[in-house]
Amino acid sequence: MKRRITDMKKEEIIKNVSTTFSKVSVKLKKHSPEILVVAGVVGTVASAVMACHATTKLDSVLEKSKKDIDAIHKCAENEELAAEYSKDDAKKDLTIVYVQAGVKVAKLYAPAVALGTLSIASIVASHNILKKRNVALAAAYATVDKTFKEYRNRVVERFGAEVDKELRYNIKAKKFEETVTDPDSGKEKKVKSTVDVAAPSTNDYARFFDDTCEAYESNMDYNLMYLRSQQNLANDKLKANGYLFLSDVYDQLGIKRTKMSQTVGWIYKPEGNENGDNFVDFGILETNRETEDGGYEKAILMEFNVDGPILDLI
Repeated sequence: MKRRITDMKKEEIIKNVSTTFSKVSVKLKKHSPEILVVAGVVGTVASAVMACHATTKLDSVLEKSKKDIDAIHKCAENEELAAEYSKDDAKKDLTIVYVQAGVKVAKLYAPAVALGTLSIASIVASHNILKKRNVALAAAYATVDKTFKEYRNRVVERFGAEVDKELRYNIKAKKFEETVTDPDSGKEKKVKSTVDVAAPSTNDYARFFDDTCEAYESNMDYNLMYLRSQQNLANDKLKANGYLFLSDVYDQLGIKRTKMSQTVGWIYKPEGNENGDNFVDFGILETNRETEDGGYEKAILMEFNVDGPILDLI
């Protein structure tokens, strides 16, 4: 009985150790780029220190070689030794001394060079890992984006574009109580009305064009005209440069940049772009938005038809 209990404890210990080792391995793999970069930087600094330390020993290492070279030159210039020690002998001896000196210098700096090489290799390996991960993320995003667009197309095909917008922007019909003036009596009265309002929050690409934007004006007709002109300008830029980042459009409209806006955008190809629409569309939608006081206001919602991450496509 005791033996069976002991065996069970051993199996449990082995299982726990195996589980812990597996978790640690995954975490090390996850953070391997950071670990490799830190190791590379530390190694580079250490190799520089080692090289400086080796340089302080260089004179003592080469001192014997200098004496041997001076002795060879002296013997070669001595006419009394010309019969026994020719110029060819001097050249051979100089070659041997130079080679020996080179080997000594190589041994002196070998540790620093080796560590520096390993450090650079560590940094390059970190870059390659991150590059592969970014490629995998871009491929995953492209798959998700394609699937979502196909889903939206099916929704539009079956229920219509209006239903698609209502679902996408969470537009719902809400009842509001408003104070209006009776045209006959001139008295104010409260009436209830049903208004379609969009959710106050937006996704990563959609933005409200409101007073937080530098180019916003209180006149809605002016804002719509302005946005359409900026959309035309964005398309001109896209065709001229062949690419356009979402941040560039944000700058045009006075919208603050985001991290994502600096990586996503549009690509233009005269022969056709299989990754996107090949043009810029702000997705301008006139709607209403609920206000903090419980009322509502007219709003312009934009959802840009970006192709997705374009850094690898430029």
